[in-house]
Amino acid sequence: QVQLVESGGGLVQAGGSLRLSCTTSGRTFSRYAMGWFRQAPGKEREFVAGMTWNGGSRYYADSVKGRFTISRDNAKNTVYLQMNSLKPEDTAVYYCAASPTLWVATTTQEYSDWGQGTQVTVSS
Repeated sequence: QVQLVESGGGLVQAGGSLRLSCTTSGRTFSRYAMGWFRQAPGKEREFVAGMTWNGGSRYYADSVKGRFTISRDNAKNTVYLQMNSLKPEDTAVYYCAASPTLWVATTTQEYSDWGQGTQVTVSS
C-alpha cells in the first residue's frame, strides 16, 4: 500500500498558477504510475493528468492540456502538478493517486491508492 498526502491547494485568481505536490510513503514509489484527478461539487471524479513510473509517458485531459504539467521526482517520492492559466472551472478538490499499471492509467478503477485531496478554488 502507498500512502499519499497532497499539498499546495488554495485560492487563486483566474489566470494565476498553483503547484500541487503529492508526497508518498510505503511501497516503492518509483514502481507506480501516478495520476491527478479532481472532483467538483455535484460532479464525478475526473482524470486530469497521469504519467508512467519512469515519466516516459504523460497524458492529460483535454480540458487542461497546455496549461497543466505533471512531473515526478522519484528520489523525493513526490509527484507534482503545475497548474497555469487557471480558470474558475478548474475549481475542485484535487486528488493524487498511485497505480500499479505500466501505462498511464486514466480511470479511477486503475488506481489502487488515493490521497485525501486538496482544495483548489479559482475566483473570477
